[in-house]
Amino acid sequence: MHIDVLTLFPEMFTGVLNSSILKRANEREKFSYNLINYREYADNKHQKVDDYPYGGGAGMVLSPQPIFDAVETITEQAVKKPRIVLLCPQGETYNQQKAEELAEEDHLVLICGHYEGYDERIRKHLVTDEISIGDYVLTSGELGALVIMDSVVRLLPGVLGNRQSAVDDSFSTGLLEHPHYTRPANFRGYKVPEILLSGHHENIMKWRKKKALERTYKRRKDLLKQTKLSKEEQQILAEIKEELTDK
Repeated sequence: MHIDVLTLFPEMFTGVLNSSILKRANEREKFSYNLINYREYADNKHQKVDDYPYGGGAGMVLSPQPIFDAVETITEQAVKKPRIVLLCPQGETYNQQKAEELAEEDHLVLICGHYEGYDERIRKHLVTDEISIGDYVLTSGELGALVIMDSVVRLLPGVLGNRQSAVDDSFSTGLLEHPHYTRPANFRGYKVPEILLSGHHENIMKWRKKKALERTYKRRKDLLKQTKLSKEEQQILAEIKEELTDK
């Protein structure tokens, strides 16, 4: 996968992209990226990329010209048409399913805005997706772009040491993940559940499934409405509800 990022602040990416899993994935050529300051595509001598909104109002609006020219340069050089993602508060709320969808692409272009907003023609005639990482407003789109890069790259083949890690993550199965424990088995009197020390793989898997359903039911009932549960999972969930009612 290759990711192009259009940004006014490329320096915001260096720390994250040069650390941890993203750094190793890039070094091992699991993905590549290019940080493009779209100010360099402005066609005026002051490299101005924003202007006052027609009709008046507070703030400045990102002009279409630099963004269009930057994206067109990228697509002209691309082997395959990229997925062009606009980071904005009005976009589709980002989730694990969207990350998995984007991870299937060969080429992503992430557009980071600034100022009050985008010229509407960027939305209507240039991008393929509009994404918001939550119902709040940030100063610019760089943090959202980093969230997308991190969540997508870790899903690429060979990036994580254990392929099962991404599969078992919260939200990947539609449920929150089960609890985890490590050594020591007894820490300040807080003990690891005996089932995890038993070595009985089948019983451990059943325990984990039940705990994942229980945690999801307690914390995110909305996810259960969106997830198709098997007959076994439905039965386990019914038992959980009964147990919690009896307490």
